[in-house]
Amino acid sequence: MNEKVLETLEYGKIKDQLSKYLTTDRGREIVQLLTPSSSFEAVNQRLEQTADGADIVRLKGEIPIPKLTEISPYMKRLRIENASLGGTELSHITKLLRAVQVVVEFFQDLEAEEVTFKSLPSIISKLTLMPDVTKRMVASIDDDGRVLDGASSDLRSIRRTIVAAQSNIRSKMGKFIKGSDAKYLSEPIITVRDGRFVLPIKSEYKQRFGGIIHDQSASGQTLYVEPNNVVEMNNQLRRDQLAERAEVRRILGELTNLIRPHRNELLANMDLVGQLDFVNAKAKFAHATGSVLPKVSKDNVINLRKARHPLIAKDKVVANDIEIGYKYNTIIVTGPNTGGKTITIKTVGLLQLMGQSGLFVTANEDSQIGVFDNVFADIGDEQSIEANLSTFSSHMDNIITILQQTSPNSLVLLDELGAGTDPKEGAALAMAIIDAFHKIGCELIATTHYPELKAFAYNRPGIINASMEFDVDTLRPTYRFLLGIPGQSNALNIASKLGMSKQIIDQARAFTDSENQDINNMIEELTAQTKRAHDEADELDEQLKESTRIHNELQDKFTKYENQKDRLTEEAKEKANQVVEETKKKADQIIDDLHKKQAQVGKVAVKENELIDAKGALNKLETAPNLVKNKVLKKEKAKHDFHPGDDVLVKSYGQQGTLLRQDKNHTWDVQIGILKMQIEESDLEKSGPVKQDKNQYQTHVSRTRSAGMSPTLDLRGHRYEEAMTEVDRYIDSALLAGYPSVTIIHGKGTGALRKGVTEYLKRNPRVKSFGYSAPNAGGDGSTVVKLK
Repeated sequence: MNEKVLETLEYGKIKDQLSKYLTTDRGREIVQLLTPSSSFEAVNQRLEQTADGADIVRLKGEIPIPKLTEISPYMKRLRIENASLGGTELSHITKLLRAVQVVVEFFQDLEAEEVTFKSLPSIISKLTLMPDVTKRMVASIDDDGRVLDGASSDLRSIRRTIVAAQSNIRSKMGKFIKGSDAKYLSEPIITVRDGRFVLPIKSEYKQRFGGIIHDQSASGQTLYVEPNNVVEMNNQLRRDQLAERAEVRRILGELTNLIRPHRNELLANMDLVGQLDFVNAKAKFAHATGSVLPKVSKDNVINLRKARHPLIAKDKVVANDIEIGYKYNTIIVTGPNTGGKTITIKTVGLLQLMGQSGLFVTANEDSQIGVFDNVFADIGDEQSIEANLSTFSSHMDNIITILQQTSPNSLVLLDELGAGTDPKEGAALAMAIIDAFHKIGCELIATTHYPELKAFAYNRPGIINASMEFDVDTLRPTYRFLLGIPGQSNALNIASKLGMSKQIIDQARAFTDSENQDINNMIEELTAQTKRAHDEADELDEQLKESTRIHNELQDKFTKYENQKDRLTEEAKEKANQVVEETKKKADQIIDDLHKKQAQVGKVAVKENELIDAKGALNKLETAPNLVKNKVLKKEKAKHDFHPGDDVLVKSYGQQGTLLRQDKNHTWDVQIGILKMQIEESDLEKSGPVKQDKNQYQTHVSRTRSAGMSPTLDLRGHRYEEAMTEVDRYIDSALLAGYPSVTIIHGKGTGALRKGVTEYLKRNPRVKSFGYSAPNAGGDGSTVVKLK
């Protein structure tokens, strides 16, 4: 791809936008070197990677890649046998190792969720995990490059000694600050000079303090003195600090040798993580700009639906449909300046470059791009003072170069073709240039203001006219692209709208030849027809969207109904069968009774009222549907017919209670266990005794002091998770029981239970305060908790 077109179409600004979403130096390097590809397979692969990244952005936000510094300079140094890396350099390598581990785990989780990708798994499979190296590096180096205490037992011991020595020195020197000698100090502080602890003493009292003077203030009024009684302590501290430095150097050398054999794997990981960072950036840029995945045409057919320039705000740009490469491969856009011709051809060119770079395009779904071997553009005023070329000469020089390099698989964009010279010669030259490109077989979009090219495009196969719409009523361009309609001359109409006299307008029309007037009338009619077609298409599109939405909504509801229909039918059949079975049993019993009575007719006559009662009992077995409905309504209504003494369910708490009395504003006093609460009537439901389901857990307000609950909870011997659950339940029970305080025995042991209990009590808002028991009552082996 030629460099000139990248500059002309502002491709670099797209890369600048991409760079905002990058977190790694290697990702920035990839974007810096990014250029459009002319390989169909490469373009498809790039777009598949972006599509995978877009799916991740939609599902998870992004691939978790931290800020990573380029490590290749460090790897070059590792080629030297005795070279050792510093803490900061090793921390950058540690971040990479940790990032690789996180990314691999991230994609493993997605795989477990059965999320599939097309292209990214090939990158992930190439990442090299180094768990042992990663574990050692993470335990030894922090993000700022400081060697951690855990890097070696010697380092941990030395640093503990240093901390203790510093504490002893400060304690000893603190006596000067708080004692009677404090008045001789410039400030009551302990500071450090040359790595040694000193006191800021007023210069006139230097003889009062023995010791070593290490520094003085700029004014000379303050001397920084190391007292005699801490000199040896400072000396020992210095020796310990030197030992610490030596141990740190040893550890850095050891860590350097640890990663030295893995140079190639680390460089490969850096490159792969950079590629993933680039995919992240492409996906987030697509999300931010509302871009979509374009189809890729092997035949170089461009079909952009509602395309818009990616560097112009979405709410400020007019989207247009642009198609070329199928029925025609040359578009001639005519019309006056400032109508949007230039921005339209720039949009086509820039979106094509973006697509061939693997970026989504700012257009609607189902848009299509080609894969061109080159894109050429001659756009703008490129007058060259150095080459002593006019605007016309500069354009001609560019076009000659483009003609020499263009192939049938190229896309050419020419702005204001033939401008800058005599109109007749310019128009003739423009037609000849268009013919030359047309014979090559490339795809060409050219803008011009010459009216002669309207008829030229109309008479040649494979070439089509186009224009930018102009609203004569408002005297403003609409920036809508009209394919198949040449640009109309609006000078006379505009002059008339602005108030020019009708006599002058009519005379001007008389000066215009009849052929030109006929063309303008034809264009005006075509424009009106096209506008009506566009408006109707937009209206139909909105109707289609609404119809599709309603259809999808109904389809979802129908699907849910279909899924539930069989289940509901089966349930209804089962209930019906139960009713039938019970009814048959009752009917059989009644019939048996009648048979017995009939068998005894000879002995005892069957009374008429007994037959009527039996018939009535059979009639009662029939239940009319409307009565069933009424019973349900009555039953539901009965649930909310409250009286004092009724058993109710408090829905918000899921607890059983008893109604005491009704208050104002539809509230009731409810007794729940030992608690008396005021509950809204809407939160109550009448209920009978609750049957416990073995598979369900329910909370009961039942434990009280009288129930024998102990004010002490013993957790000794419990596992951590079990103990924390027990503490949570016990505190809830204690609150319900009304205990002001309880004691939790956790023992001393490893301290894990004690720490867990402390963390829980800190988080619980119902805990007023807590602290360890008295020494004679268990000390820090138990905790006394005061409840609110």
